[in-house]
Amino acid sequence: MKVQEIFRDAEDRMKKSVEHLHHELTRIRTGRATPALLDVVKVQYYGSVVPINQVSTVSAPEPRLLVIQPWEKGMIGEIEKAVLQSDLGLNPTNDGNVVRIPIPELSEERRQDLLKLVKKFCEDSRIAIRNIRRDANEHIKNLEKSHEISEDQSHDNLDRIQKLTDDYVKKVDEYYETKEKEILEG
Repeated sequence: MKVQEIFRDAEDRMKKSVEHLHHELTRIRTGRATPALLDVVKVQYYGSVVPINQVSTVSAPEPRLLVIQPWEKGMIGEIEKAVLQSDLGLNPTNDGNVVRIPIPELSEERRQDLLKLVKKFCEDSRIAIRNIRRDANEHIKNLEKSHEISEDQSHDNLDRIQKLTDDYVKKVDEYYETKEKEILEG
């Protein structure tokens, strides 16, 4: 494996780790209405299971309200059922045209539980990034041992890997701070 391949592989894996974290964090309800909250909800549509945003328009006209406008009126019941069966703890209502989902205020205890969960997701992501760094460093050291690169090149590349690791850990920290702020202000 060449140095560029090692670096590219490490960067791809770190990027995927941060993207996974972002996906997990969007699923955590903060007490503020956001259409991304329903990204995990799947609905039956002509024998297929599809994301809710593929059969309707999801909007947040108010800070504590989501409105789902199905493209076909016959989908209202399916959408309502899918939201109820999701593990989001939301209670949808429909008026025959749209599904409204009020977003309840979070209790202080629930906010603290959510913060612990966010902390865990972020720490798991940091660990994954550090493990990717370790793997890349081992590959570079092996190249040095087999005399494919010099000691100076090895040190330079280890520094590059460390800088990449620091950049991605910083992104994780930024996600944590943003989500913490959302939860506490929510």
